[in-house]
Amino acid sequence: MPAASILVADDDTAIRTVLNQALSRAGYEVRLTGNAATLWRWVSQGEGDIVITDVVMPDENAFDLLPRIKKMRPNLPVIVMSAQNTFMTAIRASERGAYEYLPKPFDLKELVAIVGRALAEPKERAASRGGDNEFDSIPLIGRSPAMQDIYRVLARLMQTDLTVMISGESGTGKELVARALHDYGKRRNGPFVAVNMAAIPRDLIESELFGHERGAFTGANTRASGRFEQAEGGTLFLDEIGDMPMEAQTRLLRVLQQGEYTTVGGRTAIKTDVRIVAASNKDLRVLIQQGLFREDLFFRLNVVPLRLPPLRERIEDLPDLISHFFALAEKDGLPPKKLDALALERLKRHRWPGNVRELENLARRLAALYPQDVITGPVLDGELASPPVVSGRSGHQSVDSLGGAVEMYLSSLFSGSPNGVPPPGLYHRILREIEVPLLTAALAATRGNQIRAADLLGLNRNTLRKKIRDLDIQVYRTGG
Repeated sequence: MPAASILVADDDTAIRTVLNQALSRAGYEVRLTGNAATLWRWVSQGEGDIVITDVVMPDENAFDLLPRIKKMRPNLPVIVMSAQNTFMTAIRASERGAYEYLPKPFDLKELVAIVGRALAEPKERAASRGGDNEFDSIPLIGRSPAMQDIYRVLARLMQTDLTVMISGESGTGKELVARALHDYGKRRNGPFVAVNMAAIPRDLIESELFGHERGAFTGANTRASGRFEQAEGGTLFLDEIGDMPMEAQTRLLRVLQQGEYTTVGGRTAIKTDVRIVAASNKDLRVLIQQGLFREDLFFRLNVVPLRLPPLRERIEDLPDLISHFFALAEKDGLPPKKLDALALERLKRHRWPGNVRELENLARRLAALYPQDVITGPVLDGELASPPVVSGRSGHQSVDSLGGAVEMYLSSLFSGSPNGVPPPGLYHRILREIEVPLLTAALAATRGNQIRAADLLGLNRNTLRKKIRDLDIQVYRTGG
């Protein structure tokens, strides 16, 4: 039986040589070219069992050539390589009908394995959907290996309705990924409905999800649609799924098993056509062991697990991310900003407990509060430095008021700074240091009930919600 023939197109002679050696050692016949015209001639003449091509060619972009290849030979697998390692590159490869996308540099063993897998699949394999859609914005930022893995998984999921479970720490961008799955997937023309389980009173979650009939409970004066009904034909994103009470978990499991639900107080089963994407910053397996989460529901939701890396695992993405957030701030009317080399190095040393959300908040704060166009290292030192710990028992001082505690804090801060002067931006830093424990204490006292916490603080509920988001305060409802 003759060896499979592989057509390789890349204008880089060194890459062609390396690919030729690796594929020839694997027993394949290899034909090499440095331009798209020759590749197209070979394909149109019926040559080759598989194509490996770079995106950027001297005479034509592979994304323009791919639809023609798929139209002429729909079952010919095409593997796309690219040094433009962005989310949209992976999506465009999928949109144009590529079998696989490989960001450069890649592992040659992985390439050989992918070639073997592609050749082993039935030739009747349905052709991937091609298209000419162009995208106006890039929803995910980063070229690190960790993000490349995410992009490739997302690209494979775009044309499926598989249920996805996104895990990751707070601030890693779980909702952003869920939106990307919707906006660039087969349900893009349907609604995207997000619901945060941790933000809804536990006794109202079932009504929130499934709707209720008039008179179903006290205060239900009219029929209300639930999130499943609102998401019909689209995507329902269930954020912080680990905070869902057991009763609601049982009803959700029934929906996933049977494809239908009933409203609270209703009797008629309602068919549903919704893709479920769930997310959690908690380890659901631990919750299962504690009896707080149904194991059967976990397996129903965890069809495709997707872990988002914390920012500290993708530090190399910091330059792209901070530039992106500065650009967003500029679109909102804030002055343009850049970081000098020392400031960028200071960013890389930070642990980022709040992840990408913390970085975005920092970028907006820098754009709003500092007059200079270039943010320097000392400014970042001040923004990211941990505040000194002030003990009320030090010396013979006694603190009998908040003002006295703040005065002690400031005294320690000034005396511990070079030349007795802390970095610029002190006013807003001090307000933030007071605001976070104040809001946290109010939320703790009201067991996470934001309506009651807003009333306690004397704030508008929307104002409180905005501060919780901007300050990256975690809210945990404890019931009661």
